[in-house]
Amino acid sequence: MKPTTALPQNDLPLARRLLRSLLVNIGIDVICAVIVTYVMRINDLFWTNLVFSLCIGMLALLFIQTGRYLFQRKATLHKVHFLAFTMVASGLALFLGIRLASWLLGLPVDDFSMYMNIGGLGLVILTVSVCIGATLFFWNLSTLAELRNQAATEKARSVGIEKQALQAQLQMLQAQIEPHMLFNTLATLQSLIALDPPRAQQMLDQLIHFLRASLSSSRIEQTTLAQEFALMEAYLELMSLRMGNRLSFDLQLPAALRDTVIAPMLLQPLVENAIKHGLEPKIEGGRVEVVASRQGQLLLLDVSDTGLGLTAWPPLQQPASHASHIGLSNIHERLQALYGTQASLTLKPKLPHGVIAQLQLPILP
Repeated sequence: MKPTTALPQNDLPLARRLLRSLLVNIGIDVICAVIVTYVMRINDLFWTNLVFSLCIGMLALLFIQTGRYLFQRKATLHKVHFLAFTMVASGLALFLGIRLASWLLGLPVDDFSMYMNIGGLGLVILTVSVCIGATLFFWNLSTLAELRNQAATEKARSVGIEKQALQAQLQMLQAQIEPHMLFNTLATLQSLIALDPPRAQQMLDQLIHFLRASLSSSRIEQTTLAQEFALMEAYLELMSLRMGNRLSFDLQLPAALRDTVIAPMLLQPLVENAIKHGLEPKIEGGRVEVVASRQGQLLLLDVSDTGLGLTAWPPLQQPASHASHIGLSNIHERLQALYGTQASLTLKPKLPHGVIAQLQLPILP
C-alpha cells in the first residue's frame, strides 16, 4: 500500500541506485500489507493485500521518481514543492494501484469506491504518510551523499595541494643543495683541466652521472632505498674525486631493505652537511658512513661522519634559508608533512669525534 520515493545517492551507479530503490520499495510494500491485514483488518487475505500494496507502491515509485527527474531537469528541486507533488502522486498511485490490482486478481476493476469504503480514510492516510516519509528519508540520504561527495572532493583537493607543496619543498631543497656542490665541483674541474686532464674527465663523467640521478629523484614522489643509495654513491664518488684522500665513505644497505619505499631527497642533505660542516673544514678530512637498518616497523637511516662534531653543524630548527645550513629544517618539515609524528630526525655526537644524523621513518606496506 505504499511505497517509496527513492532520491538516489550520487555516489552510487545508476543501476545500483534503481535496484536499491526497488528492493526498499518492495520491503515497505510488504510491511504495509501486514499493517492493512493484521492491524487495520482490511480483508483477512494477506496475499491479496500484498498484491494491492505492491501495485500501489510500484506506481508511487514510478510517479515520484519520474516527477523528480522532470523537476530537476527544469529547475532546482525544492523540498516543499516536491512534498506537495508527492501527495498528489500518492493519491493517483492509490487510485490506479487499486484498479491494477483488481484487474490482476480478477476482481471488479470499477469497484474502487467499494474498496475505499472498506479501507476508508485510514488507507489514504497510510499511503500518503508512507510516501512522504519515504520521500523525506531518501531526500536526506541523498543530501548526506552530496555532503560526503563534497567532503571527498575537498579532501582530494587538499591532498593535491599538499602534494604540490611537498614537490615545491623538494625542488627548493634541490635548489639549495646543487649550487653549493656545483660551484665547488666546477671550480675543481677548472683547475684540473690544466693539471690533470684524465682526472678532470673522470670528475666530469661522475658529475653528469650524479646530476642525471639527482634530476630523476627531484621529479618523483617516492623512491626506493636502492635508488637513494645509488644517488648517494654517485654523490660521494664525485666528492671523493674532489677531496681526494681526505674523504672515504661506506654505504651499508641490507638486501632485505633495498625495495623499501621512502620519500626522495631525505639522505642527500644529511650527507651534504656531513661533508660541508664536518669533513671539509677538517684538515685531514674523514669518513662518511650511511647505514640502513630496521627496528620493528621503523626504518633507521644513519648518516655519520668523523668530522668536527656537533658544534660545526647548524641547529636542526635553524631557518632553511640561512646560508650556513643545507636542508635540515626542510627535511624536518617534510617528515612532519609526510609521516606526522611517526618520523623524526635527530642529531647526536659520535664518539670520539663526529656526528650521527638519524632518520626514523615508518615502513610503508
